[in-house]
Amino acid sequence: MPTPSAPRPDAPLPTAVLFDMDGTLVDTEPYWIEAEIALVRAHGGTWTEADALAMVGTGLEDAAAVFQRAGVALTVREIVEHLLGRVVARTRQRTVHRDGAPELVAALRERGVPLALVTSSEAPLAEVVVDAYGGPGAFDVVVTGDLGHPAKPAPDPYLLGAARLAERVGRPLDPRGMVAVEDSRTGVRSATAAGIYTVGVPNLVPLHGSGADTVLPTLAGLTPEDLGRLVAGVRA
Repeated sequence: MPTPSAPRPDAPLPTAVLFDMDGTLVDTEPYWIEAEIALVRAHGGTWTEADALAMVGTGLEDAAAVFQRAGVALTVREIVEHLLGRVVARTRQRTVHRDGAPELVAALRERGVPLALVTSSEAPLAEVVVDAYGGPGAFDVVVTGDLGHPAKPAPDPYLLGAARLAERVGRPLDPRGMVAVEDSRTGVRSATAAGIYTVGVPNLVPLHGSGADTVLPTLAGLTPEDLGRLVAGVRA
């Protein structure tokens, strides 16, 4: 990863940053689409790329119910484990980072900003991505979709991430100063419902009109201070 530039001493910083994973930190969405199409077609159903795009950001168990209605004759857990296994294998084989994401995570860590990973995917895939970002400790908290809470677009994943960050750092964290980074409309709804300032960085799905507080074309060149100024402008 490139060495982050030196911070300005007077620049604001967010109190915490909570990142979505698939499509935000790593470009795994093509792997999910590939696995979904193959699964439904193997069971005699029809599943197109457009169908898959409409599911971006959906929790795995919620998505599995949709695949059952599309003709997949497996249980919810069998569907989840099949898709997850395919995507984990493809991600281990080749992890594609979103532009600017590794640099931004490294810069935030250098500044001491608490970080959470908040994903609808389950732990096996999150572990692969965390390893790609430097291993355990790259994120202070990891919230995955297999912890038993309601999935995005419910606010629960982000509320849980924020609460666990405060526990981890041992001090209250002002939620008004937090930033969430998302690539899906479902994820944006989750983060904004949790009351967190949300930056949308579209990947396969456009985010204008999604409810994100701001939409950026890329994370490339974005600094911790940029995020701090965005959320500070809302608090002012």
